[in-house]
Amino acid sequence: MSKDLVRCEIRGGVATITLDNPPLNLVTLELTRQLGRKLDALAQDDDARVLVLTGAGERAFCAGSDVAEFADMMAPGQVVPKKLARENETYSKLDDFPKPTIAAVSGLAYGGGLELAVCCDLIVVEQHTRLCLPEIKLGVFPGSGGTVRVTRRIGEGRAKEMMFFGEPIDAATALSWGLVNRVAARGQSLRTAQDMAAILAELPNRALRLCKTAVDLSFDTTEDQAVARTLDLSDKAFCTADCREGVRAFFAKEKPRFSHA
Repeated sequence: MSKDLVRCEIRGGVATITLDNPPLNLVTLELTRQLGRKLDALAQDDDARVLVLTGAGERAFCAGSDVAEFADMMAPGQVVPKKLARENETYSKLDDFPKPTIAAVSGLAYGGGLELAVCCDLIVVEQHTRLCLPEIKLGVFPGSGGTVRVTRRIGEGRAKEMMFFGEPIDAATALSWGLVNRVAARGQSLRTAQDMAAILAELPNRALRLCKTAVDLSFDTTEDQAVARTLDLSDKAFCTADCREGVRAFFAKEKPRFSHA
């Protein structure tokens, strides 16, 4: 029976997924499989309104792929069906997750670990966190979306610097580059992320989901097409009970009581 490499708990509308493959929470084929199953279940779970992703222990959020699994993947046509296709499918489930997502990063976020973190909408790191895409030092390059998602966050020049040299950057640099959203004190990334998630969990869930879709459109189509498609999303938001409650509370000068449906 396989070990639980991915744990999950739901409290107050916040689902926390913890990667638990000590000591560095390396990405294995089995961890990828378990993570995909958890994401599928949570996407359909109405009790989970916001998702926080973190890693067990203080050494690493996730230090990337388990290189020990590479041995039978270096022949032509092997790495994609055996590893990358499955990994990209799971990472895309996180990137396309219908509800807000926050990565809580302590310690190292290297390689596939950073590629996983940037699938989340928001990223919280700790002051001692180091972020790196070191794949070039193994003779390869980021293969699970990092070339796209990291570049979208920080731009072509900075992304190429990270990937060409494979050297880590610190939390302050990551914040200044726009790679992460917040820097927390040592040991406080999960609490900070969960505090943020708790705020989001009390906001209109339907509106947040529609807003996430609208923002993501900016990467998926032309500007004019994206703007046009947001009109339909806005129409859906304006028809919700939460919108009616928000308007009522505005005029009554009261705190709105959203349904979170």
